[in-house]
Amino acid sequence: MRGYFGIGVERISKPGNVGNLMRTAHAFGASFFFAIDPEPDLRETKLVDTSGATLHLPLYIHERVADFTLPRDCMLVGVELTDDAVELPSFRHPSRAAYVLGPERDSLSPALLARCDHVVKIPMSFCINVGVAGALVMYDRMISLGRFAERPVRPGGPLEGPAQHKHGKQIMRKEDRRRRIRGEQKPVEDGGNE
Repeated sequence: MRGYFGIGVERISKPGNVGNLMRTAHAFGASFFFAIDPEPDLRETKLVDTSGATLHLPLYIHERVADFTLPRDCMLVGVELTDDAVELPSFRHPSRAAYVLGPERDSLSPALLARCDHVVKIPMSFCINVGVAGALVMYDRMISLGRFAERPVRPGGPLEGPAQHKHGKQIMRKEDRRRRIRGEQKPVEDGGNE
């Protein structure tokens, strides 16, 4: 499945958590990272990251929820422990998604939750570190979008790889199709050498 995803945080207060989550997002192939109303100024904070995520992953900072924008057709998925949230293992990820996690000491704001197209929760007893939660969401996205072989019934790895991608038929222009029907060869471009 093609598509893209981004991941971000609201009201984050620890730069180390931002660096950890950005590095993980880079490893999982995220297209962008965002922060809404971060407590430290992330533009001024040196994020320690040996993968170079800050050089390769665009970082968008929004001062308020009202300023937050996403690409067209991108669905916002909140990650929050709410009663009505869908449990992550049962969630079908959109092909174009942006996942947002709450701050270390609080929850996603009501204003941001209202903007979410979906809200998911990791089925556990209490909140975990924002970097770990983000990694679990990205891992679930990766394995659920069909990039890997089906799990076997018995313990162990799969006996065969994932199904090969099937390409459509060759695209032919009308002129090429007419020549083919008449049995003519396609003319050779005159490059000066024969």
